[in-house]
Amino acid sequence: MTEKTHASLAIPARDTEDGHALPPRHQEWKRAKIAIWIVLVLLALGALRTVVADILQNRSVAETTQQNALQYVNVVTPKQADGSGNTLLPGTLRGYVESPIFARATGYLLHWYVDIGAHVKAGQLLADLDTPEIDQELQQAKAQRDQINSSLGLAKSSYERWQQLRTRDAVSQQELDERQSTYTQDVANLAAADANVRRLNQLESFKRIVAPFDGVVTQRNVDVGDLIDAGSGTSRALFALAQSDPLRVYVQMPQAYSQNVKVGQEVVVTQAELPGKQFHGTITHIAGAIDVPTRSLQIEVRLPNADGALRPGAYVQVAVPSTTHANILVPGNALLFRAQGTQMAVVDSNGIVHLRKVVIAQDLGNTLEVESGIEPTDKIIINPSDSIADGDHVQVQQPSATNKGAA
Repeated sequence: MTEKTHASLAIPARDTEDGHALPPRHQEWKRAKIAIWIVLVLLALGALRTVVADILQNRSVAETTQQNALQYVNVVTPKQADGSGNTLLPGTLRGYVESPIFARATGYLLHWYVDIGAHVKAGQLLADLDTPEIDQELQQAKAQRDQINSSLGLAKSSYERWQQLRTRDAVSQQELDERQSTYTQDVANLAAADANVRRLNQLESFKRIVAPFDGVVTQRNVDVGDLIDAGSGTSRALFALAQSDPLRVYVQMPQAYSQNVKVGQEVVVTQAELPGKQFHGTITHIAGAIDVPTRSLQIEVRLPNADGALRPGAYVQVAVPSTTHANILVPGNALLFRAQGTQMAVVDSNGIVHLRKVVIAQDLGNTLEVESGIEPTDKIIINPSDSIADGDHVQVQQPSATNKGAA
């Protein structure tokens, strides 16, 4: 519109108060569109920034979650054993011959000649007994024997005379048979009396308590004046005697190792109270059956003890050679106890966990001897977590230099 048109329509002119004219309307609209485009661009940039920030944050969260979900484990490689180790078992030293010494006669202890620790020879006098009852019985038995012997002499002479009378038919055959029966009976009575005297003489000899074999006295349970009862039922032993050279060692070997021993095999015996000393013995006897309550096999070892360093009754350790067990050793802290049994976690080259059931041949304390279930080239996880499962992905943690030095 022109100025004339504005005037005819009574529209005031676009002049400002200071007398300046306003810009044309199409210029204002152009500026408004520019401002709108600027606002839209700014909004688009803000939205784009927000989207990019969300994407980056989600990616960071995913990476962090994946990093936190990854398990780091330490692994070891099983060691190859030499297959010639020893099985260490407890044993008990016993004298090669051990015997309690009881009295065979009843009486009072008159005197004892040896005490504990004394070395005695076979037949050596240990003690004397006073047996008044046996002495009296012996005297009575001898008197009865003399009495029967006198009767036998009379019966013999009577029998001989009656034999002569019978040849002249002066006596009957019945009377001769009676005299012969009397003589035969007296002969038997004399034999019985002699046997009774010998029995009492034998009991009389038991007044002297002697050593049955060479050995050392380990107990003395009586003193002078004690009443000694014959037999071993309710009475106590007077002495205890043991032969200390050689010694016997009795060992209970578990059933799992019972196939490793044989007669003639050498073993090494040690005692904690004698550090640094080893005693070599030989297996002499092996029980022919497994003991049912303990599931063990008893073996007997003969052990020389010429210097007397070992004493009967002592507790010792016996190293028995073992050659047929498994030859793979792993740490004891690699075991997993699950419902499926004893297992170990093995990591393959892709970091995947495989749980394998293993059979333990021998527990050596800090290490285990495995019979089957793993291979020497496997990587075994040590200290596995309780939540580890078959198929888990793990990251093998490389040992630090400090750990390598400690190993």
